[in-house]
Amino acid sequence: MPLASQQLSERHFRSIAEVIETRVGIQLPSTKRTMVEGRLRKRVRALRLDSLEAYARHLFDEGRLSEEFVHLVDCVTTNKTDFFREPAHFDLLRETLVPRLCALPAHRGERPLLKIWSAAASTGAEAYTLAMVLQDMIGAGCRFEYAILGTDVSTEVLRVAAAGIYAEEMLAEVPAPLRRRYVMAARDPARQIGRIVPELRRRVRFSHLNLMEERYPIDRDVDVVFCRNVLIYFDRPTQRAVLGRLAGHLRPGGYLAVGHSESMSVAGVPGLTQVTSTVFRR
Repeated sequence: MPLASQQLSERHFRSIAEVIETRVGIQLPSTKRTMVEGRLRKRVRALRLDSLEAYARHLFDEGRLSEEFVHLVDCVTTNKTDFFREPAHFDLLRETLVPRLCALPAHRGERPLLKIWSAAASTGAEAYTLAMVLQDMIGAGCRFEYAILGTDVSTEVLRVAAAGIYAEEMLAEVPAPLRRRYVMAARDPARQIGRIVPELRRRVRFSHLNLMEERYPIDRDVDVVFCRNVLIYFDRPTQRAVLGRLAGHLRPGGYLAVGHSESMSVAGVPGLTQVTSTVFRR
């Protein structure tokens, strides 16, 4: 394949970048061009097209953008995730946030239901980490129930999340006691995979959601929202708009957790008070 057919024209790269930023909020500067081209080549092959430029014409000249959009998003979005990433958040959840939430007037009762939202769930590691922590607290005698929702703009990663099957290297950060309780090993050790136990998979639901939407079909009494390491891909006005919408889905007394590089984005968002460097309370 000639080199030119493996590249996008400047015009078509800018068109793709504009679509992604407008509809998803993710910025694709020129420094990401090689990455974008590399990821789009699998769609070129899947559609049996002969070049990246043919793919761009398929999108913009032949009017196929609407039907192809979900695949375009799957290709160009970055889905970096790990179990127990930024572990201080999970320690805080266990030691401070859950006890405070269970003491709220709205949660008075024998077994209050805590609603947790992983708002950029990717392949599900964060949502299942939350489930492990909460289920372990219940196992230790804490009296509450919980429901976890994981959402993402990428349908491809949501399929992985719903299956709950992960390579051994991805599960490496799960503490050994939790892994014994909540991860099933493959019958054939050579496969080097594990699957989240059904008990936790039943507690976690995954759904497609674009944070750029003006309204989210989410309950407005969520106890904790985790939205970590996704705001960095948005420009400042988009960050503020997304944070305002997320805050609107927290119950009074609920908490928002962001990534370590994102805390400055939350400063000054109406209705949110800083609790730690990366956790805010409504």
